[in-house]
Amino acid sequence: MSDYSALDRMLHRLALASPATAEMMHDMERGMHLKAAPEDTGRHVFVTGLARAGTTILMREIHRTGEFGSLTYADMPFVLAPNLWAKLSRKGHKPGVKAERAHGDGIEVDTQSPEALDEVYWRIFDGKSYIGADGLKVHGPDADLISGYRDMIRLVLKKTGKTRYVSKNNNNILRLGTLAKAMPEAEFLVPLRRPLDHAASLLGQHQRFLDADPFIRDYMTWLGHHEFGATHRPFLFGGRPEGDPGSMDYWLRVWIAAYSALDPVEAAAGNVTFVPYEALSSDPAVWQAVAKRIGVAPDMPQELRPVADRAPEAHDAGLAAEAEALHARLSDRGFATLGLGT
Repeated sequence: MSDYSALDRMLHRLALASPATAEMMHDMERGMHLKAAPEDTGRHVFVTGLARAGTTILMREIHRTGEFGSLTYADMPFVLAPNLWAKLSRKGHKPGVKAERAHGDGIEVDTQSPEALDEVYWRIFDGKSYIGADGLKVHGPDADLISGYRDMIRLVLKKTGKTRYVSKNNNNILRLGTLAKAMPEAEFLVPLRRPLDHAASLLGQHQRFLDADPFIRDYMTWLGHHEFGATHRPFLFGGRPEGDPGSMDYWLRVWIAAYSALDPVEAAAGNVTFVPYEALSSDPAVWQAVAKRIGVAPDMPQELRPVADRAPEAHDAGLAAEAEALHARLSDRGFATLGLGT
């Protein structure tokens, strides 16, 4: 983003800052391409969870199988009009040069890399119902919104020539129960990372993005990414987390609130699975079980690897114990759903 030209920045503001422009482009896309889009089989895969849980790496591994279409960096900034933009833009015709993304976590991307972009749909068409100044509330989109989302998926599949869709969207934890019920043929994978390491990683990224320049702040806001940094707005599961976002305890509370909220959602849905990330990144049997669950051939993984960030700082032992106990219980359920021992 730091190397975007003035034209790039202008296009992003035009396409993403104005809901009216985004809706107009989406209407044109639907009118020109929806009738020719493939029928929705519903057999899609959605990766979600708190940021820094390994969601991007898992989504990329799934995308690498070649079975799935997805939004990519080439679809920016007109992500709601992928076919129309592909005809107007030269982006994505060639992979381009890979470069490490802004998170500084070793994940390299180019224009053909899949990315978390479909939150733009929810923000443009229903953002006022769940995005507030103090945080993001639980979101229950209605049937019309979900139908429109499925149409958007079809448009992406038309552009990519695939019949199944994969996305990573951390904000989907706000609407996971609604989506899982509305899309029973789909699989929803929730990577589960050890809470102390996870909280330390969130703290590190929060500090990393605190001094983001104004365009990056706008960019993150346009994409609905408020997980950390200067534009941080917490998920409001039962209220705003207590404490200072500059502390480990704050992020442990974020972790506990999020996964406590996801606990009953997963328990009630047959198509939501907790995936213990440390085991996934180190034990090939876990990836094979995930691949079997989503119906793809489990080739040798290339993206999966341990997530190495920073050592946990001082924290409240009681909060850590509460988080670890929840992690152990949800991990056991995840292993059982995948047909594996702990």
